[in-house]
Amino acid sequence: MAKSLVDIATELEGCCRCALSETRTNLVFGVGNPTAEVMFIGEAPGKQEDLGAEPFIGAAGQYLNSLLALAGLKREDIYIANVLKCRPPENRDPLVDEIEACTPFLREQVKAINPEILVTLGNFATRFILKTDRGITGLRGQVHITGRFSVLPIFHPAAAIYDSNKKAIMEDDFRLLGRLIAQRRVERGSGQL
Repeated sequence: MAKSLVDIATELEGCCRCALSETRTNLVFGVGNPTAEVMFIGEAPGKQEDLGAEPFIGAAGQYLNSLLALAGLKREDIYIANVLKCRPPENRDPLVDEIEACTPFLREQVKAINPEILVTLGNFATRFILKTDRGITGLRGQVHITGRFSVLPIFHPAAAIYDSNKKAIMEDDFRLLGRLIAQRRVERGSGQL
C-alpha cells in the first residue's frame, strides 16, 4: 500500500541523507492536487524555492504557470515535485549521491499521487524517470511509456528563460500534453481529469 503524502513528508523532516542538508534553508517537498492525474517532476529547488519551501515559485515557476494553460491545466490541477528536495549550492547540477539519497522520496510521492501522466522537466528528471542516458533534446516532443505511466519529457522552463528559441518548442510540448490529456479523457469515457 502506498504511503500518504503526509507520511512521506514526515519521514523527510530533518533529512540528512546527503550534504545538501547542510546548505539548505528549507526542504522543498512538493505541492498540488494529491490525486492529480498529471504530475510534474523538476530537477531541484532554486533560490526562491529554497526560501519559500515550495517548488516552482521563482521565474521558472511563473513561466510554467503560463504554459499550463496551453494544456488546459491550472496549477491546482497538477502535483509538482523535484528529483531533489534541497537546493544544490549556486544551483549546480545534482550529484549522483544526492539523486540516490533523494529519489526514494520521489518514488513514494509518485505512488501516493498515482498519476496517469508524468511530465519530466529537464534532463535529470527525464533520465531518472525513463532510466536513460539520452538527453532531453532527443526525447522531448513524444510520449514514452514506462510501466503504467505515460511520460512526456519537456525542457525545464528555466531553459526557455535563458534561451528564447526554446519557447516555441515548449509551447508545442504543452499543447501535446493537452492532446494527451484529452485522449485519456476519451479513453475513460468522461470529460474530467
